[in-house]
Amino acid sequence: MTSRIPRDSRLRLVRPRPLAAAPSAVNQRRQRRPAPRPPEGTPAPAELARMARSVLAAAARVARWADNALGPGRDAATDDGKATLSGATAERAAADLGLTAAQVRADWDTARLAGLVEVHGDSARPGWRLRAWNRDDSAVLRGWVALFDAWSLATPEPAGQEPGAVAEVVSAMPQVLSFLQLSAGPVPVDQLLDLLRQRVTELRTERCEVSYGPEDADTSGPRRPGPSADADPAEPARAAELAPLLDWALRALASVGALTCGDGQATLTPLGSWAVWVKLEQICVAAQSPAGNIEVAAEEMLRGCAQLRPNAARAEYRAWLAARTVGSAVAELLTAARGEDALLRGLAFEALRVVGAPAEPDVRAVVEEPALRPYALLWLAEHDGVDPEDAHEVLTREEATWLWVDTAAAVADHGEAPMLVRHLESALQPTVPALLAEVRSVGHPRTVQVLVALAAAHPDPALAKAVRRAAFQVHTGG
Repeated sequence: MTSRIPRDSRLRLVRPRPLAAAPSAVNQRRQRRPAPRPPEGTPAPAELARMARSVLAAAARVARWADNALGPGRDAATDDGKATLSGATAERAAADLGLTAAQVRADWDTARLAGLVEVHGDSARPGWRLRAWNRDDSAVLRGWVALFDAWSLATPEPAGQEPGAVAEVVSAMPQVLSFLQLSAGPVPVDQLLDLLRQRVTELRTERCEVSYGPEDADTSGPRRPGPSADADPAEPARAAELAPLLDWALRALASVGALTCGDGQATLTPLGSWAVWVKLEQICVAAQSPAGNIEVAAEEMLRGCAQLRPNAARAEYRAWLAARTVGSAVAELLTAARGEDALLRGLAFEALRVVGAPAEPDVRAVVEEPALRPYALLWLAEHDGVDPEDAHEVLTREEATWLWVDTAAAVADHGEAPMLVRHLESALQPTVPALLAEVRSVGHPRTVQVLVALAAAHPDPALAKAVRRAAFQVHTGG
C-alpha cells in the first residue's frame, strides 16, 4: 500500500543552472566561424593593455586616491548628487596628488567614464576594473573601450552649436572612424570633413529633411522634394558648419587615446584601430549569424538568441550593442525585461552583463520594480565583484523564491518537462511542503501556471498531487 500523505521529499540544494546554458532539443549543431584575426600589425593584447594603462594612468591614480580617501563614513565625494566632484574634495585631492583642481576634475571624469570609480549618492567607491587593474589585461582594455565609447563626453562640445548638429556628428563619426581604420594610415582632415558632410546629409535624408531652393519658399501649395538650384552653393556652407564639430570630435578622440592629429591629418592609434576593428567585426558577425539580429528590436533579438549556446548568444549581444548607443540599448533591454515572458527577462540581464559598467545606473534604478528586483540585485552584485557562484546570497529568501518561480515560468513556457523537474532540485527549500508554502506566499503572477506545469511533469504521483493541490489553493485564494 502507498500512503495518501504527500511524501516529504528532500530536495538537493544545487546551484541554479542559467537557463541560457540549457541546450534545447531544437538546437542544431552549427559550424563554428573561425576566430577572426586582427589586421596585420595589430599589437598583442598584452601590449594593447599596456597602452591602455598608460592612457588611463592619471585616471587610475585619482581613482585609487578616492578609494582611500572617500566612501561611506568618510568625506563626501560630490555635492550635487550628479557625480560632480565637490570643490573641497577636488582641492584636497589636488594637494595630496600634486595636481591642480582642474586636472583632478578631468581625471575624475575619465575614471568614471572608464568604470574605475563609481559614485552612489554622495559617496564614491572603486570599480571592479580598478581592483583588477594590475592583473587582468581584459579588464583594462574593457575600461579603455568604455572610455572610447564615451568620447563625446570626454571633451566639452564647442559653444554655440545646435544640439541637433552635435548629435548628427556623434551619429556620423563611426563611419569616419571606420574609414580611418580601413585606410591604415594618415588621412587628410579635409577628406574626413567631406565624408562627415556626406554622412550627415544621409542622416538628414533618412529623416526626410529635404532642402528647398528659394523658389520653393512659397508655402501656399504642396512642395515636391528634389534638388534645388542652390544645392551646390549649400555644400561649402554645410562643410563650414561641420568643420568646428569635426575638429571637436577629433580632439575628443585624441584625448582618449584613439587617434592623433597633426599637419592637417588624422591617424588612428594602435588602440583606436583595434577598437574600431573589434566593433566592425562584431557587426559582421551579426550580419553573418544564423539569427541576424543586428537590425531588430531588443525583444526579437532576445528571442533569436534563446536557442543559442551561451558563447554564441553573447556574440549576438555584443554585435547588437555595437550597432546602438549604450543608452538606447539599455533602455530597450529593460523594456523587454518588463514583459510577461520570463525567458526574455533572464536573457535581457545576460545582455546587460555584456554592456557592463555603462548599464549600472539604469540597472540600479529598477531595483525597486518587483519583477526586476532579483535580476537587478544579482547583476549589481556581480558588477561589484562578487563571484557569480555566490551572488545569489545577496537575495532574501523571498526574493530567491520569486526568482525560482520566474525561472520555472520560463522553463514551463520554453523548455521540456524533464528540465522543469530538474529545476525543482534547485530550490532553496529543503522539502516540497516548505517550497510550496513559500511559493504561495511570494505572490508571483505565474504561480498557478508553474505549479500546474510542474504537477503534470513530475513522475512521482504523490508529489504531483501535492503540487496540484497547492495550485488549486492559490487559484481559489486558499
